[in-house]
Amino acid sequence: MLNENIVREIAEKHLSEDMFLVGIKVLPGNEIEITVDSDTSVGIDDCAALSRAMNADIEAITDDYALMVASAGIGQPLKVFRQYAKLIGKPVEVVLKNGVKVLAVLRGATPEAVTLAYEEKVAVEGKKKKETREVVKEYRLDEIKSTAEHLDYK
Repeated sequence: MLNENIVREIAEKHLSEDMFLVGIKVLPGNEIEITVDSDTSVGIDDCAALSRAMNADIEAITDDYALMVASAGIGQPLKVFRQYAKLIGKPVEVVLKNGVKVLAVLRGATPEAVTLAYEEKVAVEGKKKKETREVVKEYRLDEIKSTAEHLDYK
């Protein structure tokens, strides 16, 4: 019987050096869904190669299965720390658990928190007009509902 731990072990054995697992689902009927990402990029050829490499190991356990390997989509919520590390210096969209949405540049990431830099208009004493200032703030991951790479189509 296939389970997530067995599939994880098989997948990790066949991942290239810069690729990593983002998600694994083993659904009823041995339907396996694997999501991978990379420190550089993941193409369809990379997904196909991983799928082919995993087939022999899975077939040693069962011949009744369906395997789908896909890359983590751009703009999809980040799920593992390595995805955060990959996006340092890039724009992200963070939705906090209190509903506030923050569009910022990811300045740093640890397994516990992220550091974001964004511009904010603030009132300055003695001036009528608000000034734009850069704010750098750390948010704990338990304060964050979701984080995704921000794509600006302008």
